[in-house]
Amino acid sequence: MASFANKQDILDIQAAEPWEQAQPATTLYELLSKTAATHGQRPAISYQLFSGPNDPAETLTWKQFHGKVTQAANLFRSLGVTETDAVAYVLPNCQETAAVLIGGAVAGIANPINPLLEPEQIGAILRETKAKVVVTLRAFPKTDVAQKVAEAVRLAPNVETVLEVDLHRYLTGLKKLIVPLVRPKVEVKHKARVLDWTKECAKQDADKLTFADATEDRVAAYFHTGGTTGMPKVAQHKYSGMVYNGWVGHRLLFSEQDNIMCPLPLFHVFACHVILMAAIASGAHVVFPTPQGYRGEGVFDNIWKLIERWKITFLITVPTAMSAMMQRPVDADISTIKTAFSGSSPLPVELFKRFERDTGVTVVEGYGLTEATCLVSCNPVDGEKKIGSVGIPFMHCDVKILTERGDGPVECAVDEVGEICVSNPGVYAGRTYTEADKNTNLYHFDKYLRTGDLGRMDADGYLWITGRAKDLIIRGGHNIDPAEIEEALAGHPAVAMAGAIGQPDAFAGELPCAYVELVQGANATPEELVKYCDGHVHERAARPKHVEILDELPKTAVGKVFKPDLRRRAITRVYDAALADAGVPAHVSEVIEDKKRGLVARIEKTGEVEESDVVAVLGNYTRPWEWAA
Repeated sequence: MASFANKQDILDIQAAEPWEQAQPATTLYELLSKTAATHGQRPAISYQLFSGPNDPAETLTWKQFHGKVTQAANLFRSLGVTETDAVAYVLPNCQETAAVLIGGAVAGIANPINPLLEPEQIGAILRETKAKVVVTLRAFPKTDVAQKVAEAVRLAPNVETVLEVDLHRYLTGLKKLIVPLVRPKVEVKHKARVLDWTKECAKQDADKLTFADATEDRVAAYFHTGGTTGMPKVAQHKYSGMVYNGWVGHRLLFSEQDNIMCPLPLFHVFACHVILMAAIASGAHVVFPTPQGYRGEGVFDNIWKLIERWKITFLITVPTAMSAMMQRPVDADISTIKTAFSGSSPLPVELFKRFERDTGVTVVEGYGLTEATCLVSCNPVDGEKKIGSVGIPFMHCDVKILTERGDGPVECAVDEVGEICVSNPGVYAGRTYTEADKNTNLYHFDKYLRTGDLGRMDADGYLWITGRAKDLIIRGGHNIDPAEIEEALAGHPAVAMAGAIGQPDAFAGELPCAYVELVQGANATPEELVKYCDGHVHERAARPKHVEILDELPKTAVGKVFKPDLRRRAITRVYDAALADAGVPAHVSEVIEDKKRGLVARIEKTGEVEESDVVAVLGNYTRPWEWAA
């Protein structure tokens, strides 16, 4: 492990360690086997079903986890899974989830699916990936995962086998006796066979694979992109990209001495590729608290004590979680933490400062995306952390800021905004998505993945994100396609046109809101349209929190809704309301477009006001502000 403080450190490592020589393994099983041989008796993964600092927990050593993965891979092969077959899983976090992910990628192609999706979306992903096996929960109190997957499998006749993981084994005391009595019933209408995960794994060898491991790079995982709405696209990840993510984490951040707290879900690339792969590469110990991670009951109330319990050195987090943590007093010894790594969405400046001040923990922001098998850049742990930047691109990660001019794309100058384009071992150029047509126009020079994010590179090599060409709404790290909201509103008889955007939010970063233009002569109220969305936008996270009716939506010359104007309106409304609620005599006079910072709110004083008063309010939002001239 070697730290880095600036761009030159990255360039030095890159020059000294070409990827062809630096790559620690060809396959995941090879990488895991090396770690098990070197750090076999050290802790690998710990898991708590409940969040209390003294609640029961299970820890697997690297040798034990290697055995669980080996059994899982052997089981999948015994069920007919080959290297080109998908093993899907719809699971909350638990020890079994990690074993299914790695075992699935060893035997075939692991296909994690967000349990929060609706059955129709889960079924569509299962059909797209042609999943042969699905691993999910056995029916359990306070979760409907089993019920949703039963319906999804009915919609995906390609699924041959369903394996059920029972969380009952983690229970103790009275709960262990009660759950079998109150276990919900699941109506099964599909034709796949249903087997018990634990019993089937027990039949398999744990000390060796019953088949030959791959000898070359191949697709080993399918990850659906982000969001909680619409039919997500499915990205293909190769061994090389997954190993690269692990290598970067080990090379720059983690050693076998580290304890990592990761309350993020094991269907997301951040938890799977950035954290679990880095643990596998380094021999570090990763802790997963509760099935729902940060969403789990009592996790925020107990987070500081959990950090003390496990002597955590790295905390993996997102801005919404950091905001919730700051609402709880630091009531434990957290002196072991070296770094909090934040990703998934922009971090508000004031939250950044408050977290570092109140905890004494260094915060590092990073950037990654599903289409690149995740890691792209991060701020240096031992160097200058530019607040608002997503840091310096990693070794062997070539980031270019490109813009279309004349006959094709050209590279932007320093601090000039363009599209962020990435080439690294995690980019599967030409084959990013399973659907071939979705790869059209996705690359520049047949090499650089077009991320859809707008940004700039400063003179020190730091990457800054200024906007999103894709128009996605990012609510607490979840991608929401505005088209889903717009299509739902278009179904209302009074609505002629709708435009959905993300309005600033101090907690979630953005919340969905919508602006509508009514059919001539029609009548509707904002309240009526909000209620209509509640019934017609299926995913709760995507339902707009604010609907506003305009006489006419702003449009481009070709009649498309001009969303920058809608964003200006939303920023003005939200910032004005926040200032008024805080009793700060100031308001937004205009919202301008800045080449470096994107949309910037200009604040005008309406009375005696200190800059610190405005900072205390607007510093909680990710969009910048400045004083009006």
